[in-house]
Amino acid sequence: MAILSTTNLKKIYGNGENAVHALDGVTLCIEPGEFVAVVGTSGSGKSTLLHMLGGLDRPTSGIVTVDGKDIFSLKDEALTIFRRRKIGFVFQNYNLVPVLNVYENIVLPTQLDGNEPETAYISNIIETLGLSEKLNSLPNNLSGGQQQRVAIARAIASKPAIILADEPTGNLDSKTSQDVLGLLKLTSKKFSQTIVMITHNEEIAQLADRIIRIEDGKIVTREIV
Repeated sequence: MAILSTTNLKKIYGNGENAVHALDGVTLCIEPGEFVAVVGTSGSGKSTLLHMLGGLDRPTSGIVTVDGKDIFSLKDEALTIFRRRKIGFVFQNYNLVPVLNVYENIVLPTQLDGNEPETAYISNIIETLGLSEKLNSLPNNLSGGQQQRVAIARAIASKPAIILADEPTGNLDSKTSQDVLGLLKLTSKKFSQTIVMITHNEEIAQLADRIIRIEDGKIVTREIV
């Protein structure tokens, strides 16, 4: 059974002659454990799609199902809780909390949910991502690549159903990008995570298991890498 699916997803901004169809009937299916790249140029609709998949914005019409739940059947407060528990995010700008150290950032979503972090599991993630020496560091004392590794650790730590990565290497040089993406792929396999990554970078997309191309709000091709 698919861990993530969309059915005829549409997002229209404005109306009448000025209407912009950011998403125009997107239907897709992601299986558990897949690493899928969604590739498109600027304005193709890929970031809008990610916002819909993550429940960050509501569609004009259509359905998004995450882990068997139609997420837009939920009211805002319930959707916020569902998102925190079931969806991990990795953003281009890292979105770390500047006053918290590395360890505190990693366990923050788990603690916000009122749960105690699983020490052995968290330690395994930290070790896999090479962050053991940086646990007491604040984000502004880390390089971009290190900050993104912390963001990946934070996303995996709460054991979400899916991880959504929005241009995760957008602020990194090409060598660091390859390193971070390699670690993202390694950790997704090791911890049985499902990842959907939005990118405009063809080279980065090749690291995924499957590539979905989007143009003008429509899926144009699906390729197995």
